[in-house]
Amino acid sequence: MSPFSRFPRLLLALLSLSLGLSLLAADPPVASRTEVIYHRKFGTALTLDVIQPTRTNGHGVFFMVSGGFFSSHEALDGALKSGLLTPMLDHGYTVFAVVHGSQPRFIIPEITEDIHRAIRFVRSRAALYGVNPDRMGIFGASAGGHLSLTLGTQGGPGKPDAKDPVDRESSAVQAVACFFPPVDYLNWRQAGDDAVGVGVLAGFKAAFGPRSDSAESRAVYGREISPIHFIRPTLPPTLLFHGDADELVPIHQAELFVAKAREVGVKAPVELIRKPGQTHGWPGLEKDVALMADWFDLHLRGIRK
Repeated sequence: MSPFSRFPRLLLALLSLSLGLSLLAADPPVASRTEVIYHRKFGTALTLDVIQPTRTNGHGVFFMVSGGFFSSHEALDGALKSGLLTPMLDHGYTVFAVVHGSQPRFIIPEITEDIHRAIRFVRSRAALYGVNPDRMGIFGASAGGHLSLTLGTQGGPGKPDAKDPVDRESSAVQAVACFFPPVDYLNWRQAGDDAVGVGVLAGFKAAFGPRSDSAESRAVYGREISPIHFIRPTLPPTLLFHGDADELVPIHQAELFVAKAREVGVKAPVELIRKPGQTHGWPGLEKDVALMADWFDLHLRGIRK
């Protein structure tokens, strides 16, 4: 058995790296709404949790509950209990923790649709949640980082004539922060290194689906699911953290993203913070989440620390 086939447990371990912290350092959150249904598909209810601090700053950020494209409330509970979300709440952000349809039932393009829907859903109810619909951020780790970058590069207007008013809303975000994200599945460790459900990512094949069965289809499909191919000059401010000893998602991925952003002339800041000697997750991750909160303060609220 591949070690990566045990990813749900690895995800929980990653989200619990900051053990010993209390749920919140200061004011406790108001778990005002749990398992809010933002969509239904094929008989499955897709939910998100709305986690609000006692004193809110009037802005919201989306937390992608995803590892290996597997998502669960158990993993979200681990993130809360470990204190991983504490810095965002301490800064006053309302956190929308999105649980998406998981592999093997759903594949990456279908999961991506879930995240677009979740953002549109929240934006349509921004007044209810007390957040600014025009200034929203997104963050996540690993597969959650991939989803964050996907929305950063591909979020956009809804359909004005959609029957469902939620689908008329935009899925764009205005700032992105992520840990060790997959960026280019066709150039994984180096140019030409195919990882579309094969090689180091063979243990995650179910997330890629049948289009990863042949080299020919992977060559096309890999571009479709890789955020690097959708970077435009209008990319929102984006912050990446990556360990330079990561063997699962090599730091080469983050480096490619930053280089491509510069190549296409992205106007907003795109920054990579290297973590020397760190692998796919590290102790004290919540300290870097605090830096993400500072990033959102600057680029969503115009507040420089």
